[in-house]
Amino acid sequence: MKKNIKTIDLFAGIGGVRLAFEKAGFHTVFANDFEPKCADTYDLNFTAPKLTVKDIKKIKSKDLPNFDLLLGGFPCQPFSVAGKRKGMEDERGTLFFEIASILEERNPVGFFLENVKNLTGHNFGKTFQVILNRLDILGYDVKYAVLNSMEYGNIPQNRERVYIIGFKKETGLIKKFIFPQSLQLKTSIQDILENEVSNKYYYNDKPLFEKLKSFPFKFNTIYQWRRKYVRENKNGVCPTLTANMGTGGHNVPLVLDKKGVRKLTPRECARIQGFPNDYKLPNIADSYLYKQIGNSVSVPVVYRIAKNMMVALTS
Repeated sequence: MKKNIKTIDLFAGIGGVRLAFEKAGFHTVFANDFEPKCADTYDLNFTAPKLTVKDIKKIKSKDLPNFDLLLGGFPCQPFSVAGKRKGMEDERGTLFFEIASILEERNPVGFFLENVKNLTGHNFGKTFQVILNRLDILGYDVKYAVLNSMEYGNIPQNRERVYIIGFKKETGLIKKFIFPQSLQLKTSIQDILENEVSNKYYYNDKPLFEKLKSFPFKFNTIYQWRRKYVRENKNGVCPTLTANMGTGGHNVPLVLDKKGVRKLTPRECARIQGFPNDYKLPNIADSYLYKQIGNSVSVPVVYRIAKNMMVALTS
């Protein structure tokens, strides 16, 4: 196949999938997300195409540029164990069918999809089977795997996601694609922490400190605030970053440094997702940044998958 393989970046967020696929040699021709604030971050880091902020239901397939692969980390909240798990009963859960519609009308050679691990078991596996059946009817061979970021991306985050790869049946390309092998985790939490952190991230003079001060925090350890109590992460890696991370919800990662107990900064969270240090964070409220990063992907894991897809497509 040609070397200039074009992709469209759907449910793009802040561009984690695009970053990984472009590093693997793919060329992005279109990007879309529903959240306006994502454009502040996305457009700061990418030249053309900029992020098209629009409801995907209002995007017409015929208006999309020519592309070879569809990339999409479609909304995971309807299937997440951290949410209400309404699945296809949640309007966001039906957005997979927007992807299916584009696949049917434009017939690209393949796709990359990403979602929470619980998608595979939601409604006793029936939801996932609906998705696989639809992709089969559309003429795609599919492989999928649940990969943990700390085992496949060398980043200290316990984050399990299902990755779904498909290629048109007549190409036989699925036989050439293999998921990456696991890696030994060599990066620690200490490797991602910033040296100088603003006082606003510390709990020393905040109301929550009254609940935290009695807990025996240790250096070089990461903790979670679980709404009513603190839990130490025994495996030494960060819990799964979530969209409500740092805003008072559950799973807020905490660390102890020389100045006191604090939450992770947006930059540290970006590092835990594998974003490079030269990835720019805009001057917007931290709450937006935490949500964007928590909703994003583990870039190194996606890169390893993208690299293997490139091998399958060009070998």
